[in-house]
Amino acid sequence: MTNIPPQYLPILQKLTADHARFAQLESELNAEGTSPQRLIELSKQHGKLNRQLQNFRLFQSAQKSLEETAALAQNPADPDMAALAKEELPALTATRDQTLEAIVSDFLAADEITTDNLILEIRAGTGGDEAALFAGDLLNMYNRFADTNHWKFETLDFSPGDAGGFREVVISIKGQNAYRLLQFEAGGHRVQRVPVTETQGRIHTSAATVAVLPEADESAIEINPADVREDVSRSGGPGGQGVNKIESAVQLTHLPTNIVVRMREERSQHKNREKAWRLLRSRVFNHFDEKRKAQYAGLRKEMIGSGDRNARIRTYSFPQNRCTDHRLNQNFPLEPILAGNLTPLTTALQQLDRTQRLAQLAAP
Repeated sequence: MTNIPPQYLPILQKLTADHARFAQLESELNAEGTSPQRLIELSKQHGKLNRQLQNFRLFQSAQKSLEETAALAQNPADPDMAALAKEELPALTATRDQTLEAIVSDFLAADEITTDNLILEIRAGTGGDEAALFAGDLLNMYNRFADTNHWKFETLDFSPGDAGGFREVVISIKGQNAYRLLQFEAGGHRVQRVPVTETQGRIHTSAATVAVLPEADESAIEINPADVREDVSRSGGPGGQGVNKIESAVQLTHLPTNIVVRMREERSQHKNREKAWRLLRSRVFNHFDEKRKAQYAGLRKEMIGSGDRNARIRTYSFPQNRCTDHRLNQNFPLEPILAGNLTPLTTALQQLDRTQRLAQLAAP
C-alpha cells in the first residue's frame, strides 16, 4: 500500500484477516440447517466484528479511490484527465490518512481501560519531613490539574506529616478522561531543593511514589464478600480525640490476592467501609488487569505504562528551575508544572505510549 507507515501494517493485516472472518460468519449465518444455539453465537461474533470493521471499510474505500486516481494521474494517453487526477490526490490522501489514524486509535484503544475515574495514591519516600512536604506539593499539583479539567477531587484517606505535607494520601478523581490523562503519573517522583528546615542552604534530594489505579465500579469487577475479611478498630488517624472513642477504622483483606485496604479518615464506620470497598475494588481490578496485560505483552515492564513505583519517572529540580521526565528525556519549566499545568507532559507521554505500542506490534 502506498505511503503506509510500516508500523501500521501489522494492524492492517490483522483487520484484513478479521474482514475475511466476517465474510465467513455471514456465509455461516445464511447457511441452512444451522442450529438456533449456533446462530446466536454466530450473531454475537458477527455484530462485534461488524462494529470493529467500520473504520476499516472506510479505509479500504479511501485507499481504493486513492489508488485508482493515482493510476489516472500517471496515464499519458489522457493528459487532461491526468492533470485533474493529480489535483485530487492531496485531498484523497488526506481522507485515507484520517481513516487510517482512526483505525490505529481504535485498535490501540481496544487494550485500554475505558473508565474515566481513578484512585491516586501518593506516599512520601526517602527524605523524612521534606519527603512528606513534597508529597503535599504533588497533591496540590494534581488538585490544580483536576480543577482545570473540572474533575471531582475527593480525599479518601490521609496520614499527615509531622512538619506538614503527607506521609500518605489517597484521592479519588472523577471526570472525563481523568484516567487516560493521569495513568502515566505512576512511579517514583524525586525533588531536589533546599528544604525549609535546612539552615546551611544545602540542596537535599527527597522522593515520593505515586500509584494510579482505575476506579472500578461494581459492574467492572465482582468481588465475593466471602473472599473479604473485615476488621474494625479505633482510628489512629486525623480527627481529634473523639475519633479514638469508637471503632471507626475499617480494614478489608481480599484473601485470594492478600490485598489489604485500611480506611480511617471518617468518624463514621459506615463511611469508612464504603470508601474501603471503593479502594479495594480498584486495587483488585488493577491486580488482575496488570496480570492480563503482562500475558498480552511480554515487554510490559519496559513500556511507559508499567506503573512500577520503584521506577524513577520524574525529577523536580528547584535549583535548575526545571522538571525532567526521564521517560521522555525532556525538560519542562518547573513552576507551571507544579501549578498544575500538566497538559504538555500528558500529551507527550500519550504520544510516547502510542509510539512504543506500535513499535511492539511491528516487532518480530
